[in-house]
Amino acid sequence: MTNRLRLVLALHNHQPIGNFDGSIEQAYQDSYLPFLDLFKKYDSLKIALHTSGSLMDWLEEHHPEYVDSLAELASSGRIEILGGPYYEPILAMLPSRDRIGQIRRYTRHLESRLNTRVRGMWTPERVWEQSYIRDLTEAGIEYTIVDDFHFKKAGLLESQLYGRYLSEDDGNLMTIFPGSEPLRYFIPFHKPQDTIEYCRRIFQSNPNGIVVFGDDGEKFGTWPDTKKHVYDEGWLDSFFQTILANADWLDLTTLSACVDEVRPVGKIYLPDCSYREMTEWVLPPERQWDLEEVKTAAKALTQEQQDKLNEFIKGGFWRNYKIKYPETNEMYSRMMQVSAHLDHIRYRYSDLIQKSPRAQELFSEAEKELYRGQCNCSYWHGAFGGCYLPHLRNAVYAALIKAENLLNEIETSKPTVEAICADYNLDGQSEVCLTNDKLALFIEPDNGGRVYELDIREICHNLLATLTRRPEAYHKKVAAGVHSNEDDCASIHDRIVFKQEGLEKRLQYDVYQRKSFIDLFFAPETDLQKFVDMRDVLQGNFYNGSWETVIRRNPGRIQVKMTRQGIACGHTIKITKGISLNEGSSTVEAAYMLENLPTDAPLHFGVEFNFAGMPAGCDDRYFFDKKGKKINDLGTVQELDDRTFLGLKDEWLGLSVGLQINQPTSFWTLPIQTVSNSEGGFEAVHQSVCVVPNWRVVPDRFGKWVMTMKMDVKCEK
Repeated sequence: MTNRLRLVLALHNHQPIGNFDGSIEQAYQDSYLPFLDLFKKYDSLKIALHTSGSLMDWLEEHHPEYVDSLAELASSGRIEILGGPYYEPILAMLPSRDRIGQIRRYTRHLESRLNTRVRGMWTPERVWEQSYIRDLTEAGIEYTIVDDFHFKKAGLLESQLYGRYLSEDDGNLMTIFPGSEPLRYFIPFHKPQDTIEYCRRIFQSNPNGIVVFGDDGEKFGTWPDTKKHVYDEGWLDSFFQTILANADWLDLTTLSACVDEVRPVGKIYLPDCSYREMTEWVLPPERQWDLEEVKTAAKALTQEQQDKLNEFIKGGFWRNYKIKYPETNEMYSRMMQVSAHLDHIRYRYSDLIQKSPRAQELFSEAEKELYRGQCNCSYWHGAFGGCYLPHLRNAVYAALIKAENLLNEIETSKPTVEAICADYNLDGQSEVCLTNDKLALFIEPDNGGRVYELDIREICHNLLATLTRRPEAYHKKVAAGVHSNEDDCASIHDRIVFKQEGLEKRLQYDVYQRKSFIDLFFAPETDLQKFVDMRDVLQGNFYNGSWETVIRRNPGRIQVKMTRQGIACGHTIKITKGISLNEGSSTVEAAYMLENLPTDAPLHFGVEFNFAGMPAGCDDRYFFDKKGKKINDLGTVQELDDRTFLGLKDEWLGLSVGLQINQPTSFWTLPIQTVSNSEGGFEAVHQSVCVVPNWRVVPDRFGKWVMTMKMDVKCEK
């Protein structure tokens, strides 16, 4: 085929693990199904389609007839099925063994279920690193798509982007297609004729060229206002008709056809990169503002000068999301720990796995759950909710904890209670994992002696999958309260929509991560409201300092004992706290001893706890007293004086947490909410329930004060 421009529509349909069934069903009805139904009518057209494994699993369960349709269209050559890693992880965050394992597992599934051959793949979020090639080729992948932005960062001109390129790593070759950024903004927001005219200009200078649109299928019905625009107002129908009307020079085809029919333009080595917007989102807020200033200043230049300048502007590096959001680093580090555990089991128990059907089943299921826990969406944040969405973080932890439970079942000789010191969060310091068959606590002695993860094994829930409130670049827009025109159908990158009123009043930032066993000293006049506002209330350095740590082991019981000498309200004092766990127990015990306290004035001391995954504003999630009586819902800002017990219950999770303290205390409670961006606009999101028992500490005559507490975790399902 000569003198025809090859246009490839490569759609990427994805839903993350943990997303609500109702949300996925809505996307199915608004986007996936109507697109396929309309496309079927144009039997001479071809497209490439990637459906993530997490979405494919859901479709198989809820709409197998849709999967059957995909199989029919694939077997007839109408749709080229693209593979990739099963559960849509960013490949940069996986060890090679998991990159290869995910891709092979999904290829086998797609080829078996859809009766088709998988040759190419979708690179999740188009995050690219050159070292991928050795793993992708080993997994059987011949080609993929990344953005033209990557090619421009390698020094190519716009005129060189209309073909396929070979790239190499460690002697392995594969094809990489540049995806067109202009088409990402044309389709489906501009008139179909605009896309045709853009393609015609390319055809005039590249009569045998290739131009690739690679982007989210959700743009065709699920993104705000697109269902009306794409289907009700006939955009997609018109687009397909316009393609056919220009069939004398324009061929809507597949990636595989391009590989088979068109010689490569040349060879290229791409820099480590992601799509343009993501390189901006990963930057710290102040650097995003600086970049915005540069872009604003550049508007004084001609368009040609602006385009040239943009080719040399480089944003950030995807892996630094783990720096920008420490919570994502915690998930990543936990995932890497489970991956290493699975790899250890693979070799240590290889004979057992080969001989025992039950061990094979456990191992395969554990591998699947590990892969599910690598789903990328909650590991970063940009124009979508990402790591700000609790249900996505909870789903990742649930999969990782379940994987570890399954691996532990293979390892029948594991101790019933243990404490292991290791660098669990990959910060160069040792943490302590205190664990039994009920709970796993991850303690960070070098960061306030806090507990930063608390896994409830029975329900596969991390009670500390919290998120800290921090500045975001888009908070300037929230503070200004500027709205875009909601009636326009536009890219989510251009919309400014507020899903709630008064969000500018909720912008608040934390000075420490919202975890548990955080030791705080307050200014004398601090009350609940001042703590809620968090303005000049802290007068101690125990919440973020380093603690000396020893492990005490007794039969059936282990204690992590931590000691720190620091400053509180201008006084040098010493705190010793011990966190203990018993064999077979779901109760965490803690003991505090404060020494060298001043005797002339009491210090105001509190221990902060945060509980994640227990939403506010629901009748079946509430506080209760020692008699089990309901107090208020979990979103209540309240002060409960002279108490020795406070409980939290989540009936939907089947979970209750009780704090029993031997020293009467005042309990402060408040919800922690973030203001974040999502597809639908800016919104407040509940992240955790904060509970702070606090005391006016009166020491004994030796300057000491002692307190003990128990945190009892009960699963009732």
